Amino acid sequence: MPELYPLLLLPEFRERVWGTRDLSLMYPHKSARRPDGKFEEPIGEAWLTGDECRVANGPLAGQTLGEVTQRFGREFLGEAVSDASRFPLLLKFLFPKEKLSVQVHPDDEGARAVGQACGKTECWYVLAAEPGAQVALGLKSGVTHEQVAKAIAATELEPLMNWIDVKPGEMIYVDAGTIHAIGPGSILLETQQNSDTTYRLYDYGRGRELHVEQGLAATKARTAAGKVARVAGQNGAQNLIASPYFVVDKSVVREKKEFEASGKSVHVLVALDGCGVIEVDGMRPVTLAKGECAVIPAAVTRYRIQPQWALEVLRAAVPAEKLPEPITTLS
Repeated sequence: MPELYPLLLLPEFRERVWGTRDLSLMYPHKSARRPDGKFEEPIGEAWLTGDECRVANGPLAGQTLGEVTQRFGREFLGEAVSDASRFPLLLKFLFPKEKLSVQVHPDDEGARAVGQACGKTECWYVLAAEPGAQVALGLKSGVTHEQVAKAIAATELEPLMNWIDVKPGEMIYVDAGTIHAIGPGSILLETQQNSDTTYRLYDYGRGRELHVEQGLAATKARTAAGKVARVAGQNGAQNLIASPYFVVDKSVVREKKEFEASGKSVHVLVALDGCGVIEVDGMRPVTLAKGECAVIPAAVTRYRIQPQWALEVLRAAVPAEKLPEPITTLS
């Protein structure tokens, strides 16, 4: 077997105060931590491509994604990735049962100023949403930093933010410098720059540490955040977003389908529903089922997916060329 091949990754479940104990919508067949099938502690995030996520298949089984990245560099990640020592994209499921804190992330320049490798621009694909589920993107027109600081002190920030309803199938773009929050009642698949640098501005009085000074310094007066306008895809794939840091599309595979890659970027595949088998000539097939994530090395420029009935799969990559911000709306 070649040294590099499609890697099936084990998710890393992360406890969060705002999370849920029931992950059955995405992980119906996972072994439970309690007899009733629920987790002891609230799980807010399932990291799919975190540096500590481990390979589940083949000769590299047991190694972390970070270790594989360090070992293979550009052969694994591709030429489009700016830093060949770090996996470029972090994908994770979010399970908000309560409101997340109001936060903001620095851009690349701001992150490097505090010793971090990169900033954090992200997007959220809405997998499920109860009626009335909302996210907040940015501040209402005319709101000043002074007003924000006073509202934080008075625990009254929410009315100053732009809250919008979300529905399944929508893609939300959140570029660095955007004050944002996620309300309860949805399940999101987040694709982001591989950074966990977060400035928490407001936490509804829950008592966790805030970073008001740093957060306001990172906040931009105008951003490109909002719901992404749909654009046409290629080879039967629906393009969900094309941006400076990531390109994300979605396919529903009902018969064997071939995917081509430029070789310039690693591909991340996440099964949203169903099951399928990833095939590459000369390599062992890899089964990908709902909630699971596979990474296709940049060195693999052609692969096939054989569905078992049908597979709904999201694919993320680093853009092969410089792209503008996506067209968005706040309605």
